[in-house]
Amino acid sequence: MPPSPLKLISSMATREVLGEMVSHYQRAAARSVTAEAAGGVDVAKRVQTGEAVDVVVLASNAIDKLIAEKKLLAGSRVDLVKSGIAIAVRACSPTPAIGSEEAVKEAVLAARSLSYSTGPSGIYLEEMFQRWGILEDIRSRIVVPPPGVPVGSLVASGAAELGFQQLSELLNLPGIEVIGPLPPEIQSITIFSGAIAVGCGDQEAARALLDYMASPASLGSKRRHGMEAA
Repeated sequence: MPPSPLKLISSMATREVLGEMVSHYQRAAARSVTAEAAGGVDVAKRVQTGEAVDVVVLASNAIDKLIAEKKLLAGSRVDLVKSGIAIAVRACSPTPAIGSEEAVKEAVLAARSLSYSTGPSGIYLEEMFQRWGILEDIRSRIVVPPPGVPVGSLVASGAAELGFQQLSELLNLPGIEVIGPLPPEIQSITIFSGAIAVGCGDQEAARALLDYMASPASLGSKRRHGMEAA
């Protein structure tokens, strides 16, 4: 009887790249893996409540928290990818200048509506808007995406004029145009890491999967999805 599939859960930011890497790994290793993605907060809660899972991929700080809570194995963290924040508008819409911190601030203030995720990029943006002293001025124009709904889909529908999210989550979405990353002086890079759940039934196989996803063999997949090796 073949071994049970490894179960991997992740946040939405890494859904596409993990899907591709898992597909390649299954062919190379002849080991079945099921991959599921949800909002990062929801994934962490599911792990905290003891859902049966083998490998978890989240932002590195969330992985560290779950390790500290003894939900993931100490010493099993593997950094996989790093990703920056990009900006999108609806396809065929005017594109504001975003080449400097001041330009981005002006674009945000001019937007009739804007959206960003509730994950690491969204937390960073709120802190930046607070630092700029504009958060309360724009709060009524912020469209909060429901859990698991990409910011880009709100931009494509016209619900949000300006969208901020991890580049990997904006790439290849229909109906939007990615106008570029945040400029270097205000860019925030998130590292996404994987770790093994304490209840994993095949830790050796889980480690082999993580090692593959961190290896040079997966670099092409990462770059195709707007990410870099961590």
